[in-house]
Amino acid sequence: MSGPDPRPVGEDDLHAFVDGRLDTPRRAMVEAWLAEHPEAAGRIAADRAMREQLLARLAPVADEPIPARLRVANLTRPNAFRVARWRPFAAAALVFLTLGAGAGWIGRGLVHPSAPILLAAEPATQDAVAAFRTFVSETVHPVEVRANEMPHLVQWLSQRLGRRLVAPDLRGLGFRLMGGRLLPAGSEPAALLMYDDDKGTRLTLYSRAGTDAGRTIFRFAREGDVAAFSWIDAGMAYVVTARTPEARLLGVAEAVDAQVRGLAPARPAGSAAP
Repeated sequence: MSGPDPRPVGEDDLHAFVDGRLDTPRRAMVEAWLAEHPEAAGRIAADRAMREQLLARLAPVADEPIPARLRVANLTRPNAFRVARWRPFAAAALVFLTLGAGAGWIGRGLVHPSAPILLAAEPATQDAVAAFRTFVSETVHPVEVRANEMPHLVQWLSQRLGRRLVAPDLRGLGFRLMGGRLLPAGSEPAALLMYDDDKGTRLTLYSRAGTDAGRTIFRFAREGDVAAFSWIDAGMAYVVTARTPEARLLGVAEAVDAQVRGLAPARPAGSAAP
């Protein structure tokens, strides 16, 4: 007879717990783990509440009978209906697929960037938003090392993080680098770069090393008036945070991602945004 699953609780378990897909022994283990981690428990509770709200809103659509034009017999007929006729149903299917993938995460391209789903933030995002709120209002010491010392700033932060750090050039999107600082992230360090634009809007890029060597999709979160996009790539977690429209922030996240991966050169000053 097999004993309890010895694996530690991970993100896959938490997603499955939100979706109600865990067997009884594993669910009990996750519940016990959440009881010992109140911060994670609060995040999971928010994810479950969001999932229930979405399911409740979509229930009327799910209960509707399948239209005759979408039955198999009719679908097999050539030119049974035009592409434009099935787009609303495809959109609904994508919503259900998103729910099935776990409440909280969204795929790029599935949702218009100006209206993403509001999500419970991951720990790195929570830390990034907290750092943003702490330092963005500073007038005298918003950063430790200013942008006019760029080589020193990048070298210093890279050495402390143990990873090569890139300070993306966002002038083409209207943001100038102000400088950066070192932050604590549990037992590890994190880097915070700060940018601003001509209107005084400040934006931060939070980076820290992690153990995940893979790559994730962009994740959106909002806390009050502060919005953030986060992702993981090649063992580094990135979070861009600002009080700015989601569409603009998504453009910044994409530009940062391209530059840190070496897929796009830094833009020269005065160049137009795409």
